[in-house]
Amino acid sequence: MKKIMIFCIPAHGHTNPILPVAKELVQRGNEVRFYSFDEFREKILATGAEYISCDRFLGTLSQQEEQNIKNVNTTEMSIQDIRITIHMTDFLDSEYQSFQPDVIYSDSVCFWGKLSAWKHHVPLVTSTSTFAFNQLSSKYMKNTPKETAGLIFGLPKIQKEFKKLREYGYEAKNFLSLVQNDNVTDSVVYTSKNFQPYAESFSEHYTFVGPSVFSDKHPNKQKRPLIYISLGTVINERPDFYLNCIEALKDQPLDVLISCGKTIDMSVFENLPENVKVCPYVDQLDILSKASVFITHCGMNSVSESLYMAAPMVLYPQTNEQQAVARRVTEIGAGEILHDDSADGIRSAVMNILSHESYAKAAEKCCADFRSCSGAKGAADHIEGAPHTSDGRDVLKSLNQAVISEQILYNIISIVLAAVLFRWIDRSFLWIYITAAVLLSAPIKNIFQQAYYKKLITQ
Repeated sequence: MKKIMIFCIPAHGHTNPILPVAKELVQRGNEVRFYSFDEFREKILATGAEYISCDRFLGTLSQQEEQNIKNVNTTEMSIQDIRITIHMTDFLDSEYQSFQPDVIYSDSVCFWGKLSAWKHHVPLVTSTSTFAFNQLSSKYMKNTPKETAGLIFGLPKIQKEFKKLREYGYEAKNFLSLVQNDNVTDSVVYTSKNFQPYAESFSEHYTFVGPSVFSDKHPNKQKRPLIYISLGTVINERPDFYLNCIEALKDQPLDVLISCGKTIDMSVFENLPENVKVCPYVDQLDILSKASVFITHCGMNSVSESLYMAAPMVLYPQTNEQQAVARRVTEIGAGEILHDDSADGIRSAVMNILSHESYAKAAEKCCADFRSCSGAKGAADHIEGAPHTSDGRDVLKSLNQAVISEQILYNIISIVLAAVLFRWIDRSFLWIYITAAVLLSAPIKNIFQQAYYKKLITQ
């Protein structure tokens, strides 16, 4: 039996996957303390774990700060996480001293969980509710110019807050070490190795356990198609989008169920068509087991549950992380991205999936893959066995070394060729060559990286 502390941020998509794991750990006889927030109290108590409330450490936010967090503003979320960590310091120091945990299981973006584990030198296992992201898999995320600018201009603000952590005994090399995946930290990832992009680039410190779900249900599709629509629990105040969905599907021979969340004004849904129903919340796994198509925002938890229940998707991502998930779904053929969110665009996407069996077949294949994973039992094994060792093979490290060599060689060739051209062409044209060499550097690096990666994983 081990003493285990669990930490998570106040978010459904991050908390829900941990719950079955907590239940499994408790059933094995471990003593589990789950540090979370009152919104999740009943769910956590249902696992058998001891619930420890952290609500008092949440700072009072201005209206703008609250809106930034709701819009998944990376800068604001990071600053608030650092401040919460500082506010919790005395409390956490006391908890570690009295409980003396054997292992920490922390959400991968829960700063106070990770930092306190490092501070008190307790083995850490991270809970990764999205894909594991490193320099290869992060290519699936495409920041908009606005998001990129926000990251660049927000970093100095984050670094200013980050420096305060050292005053409270927290050690971290830099801010990136708090948010990025590395190949030395034990990690549980809630997807299959087949679905994880660039899975072979992650070391044996990672275990891919498949979706973590509380359900014994299996796909049970209805003869009359059911279209389920949800934009998750964060950015879901989109009455315009829901009304477009209703307009798109009201005259079709199918049923529509919309889960819109608790904050939206339900009066906008007056006089609904007979085939449409709108609810604040539903039992999502139960609905997905019956659904023929799921229109989703592409949160990792929602997509995983959809594939677990063999439901193909119309993909409507709202953030760069969701864009990454959507891209992977299209790669396996289980959905298509919604580029036109008008009524006509929505109708076209839904009917296309219903009329092409390949989408359902791809979702069924992924369903079988997910259900073959180790699930909560595998996650519990990894946590109980921490810290783990690796066989020493680090694909990412080898790849980085090769890329550095390639870049040096590219630069040498570029300089030598420039010197030759400098003798034979008009100097006024040399800037064209220099510009071309700079612009070609990144795509050539990417081509080399992809080719060498394939070589490494086949060795």
